[in-house]
Amino acid sequence: SGGEMKRAEILQLAMLQPKFAVLDETDSGLDADAVMLASQSIAEIGRQRIGLLIITHHDKLLEHNRPDFTHVMLGGRIVETGGVELAAELHAKGYDRIRKTYPEADAVNQAMLEEETATAGT
Repeated sequence: SGGEMKRAEILQLAMLQPKFAVLDETDSGLDADAVMLASQSIAEIGRQRIGLLIITHHDKLLEHNRPDFTHVMLGGRIVETGGVELAAELHAKGYDRIRKTYPEADAVNQAMLEEETATAGT
């Protein structure tokens, strides 16, 4: 299953102990329980002083991870940067404020999503 594969990837990361790792959509395709387990495991790995770049479109992954930096991308560009407080805001309130604050980037983002949906059907 997807959850088992993610657990295996996280276990490999813990065993190899690289100095830096990119986790791209680690929570993709996981149910809520598996996301929580993956988040807790990632947080534990982060405490081992491994540099982690976590790319996610779900705020649930932020629930158990306290990032040093949070970058929000919208429309293909970083529109906001903050620390743990920004991650906490995104987790608590979602992305509505970001979308309203950057309407041009949100329009680009919506166009990108529509194009992706259209090309996926071909």
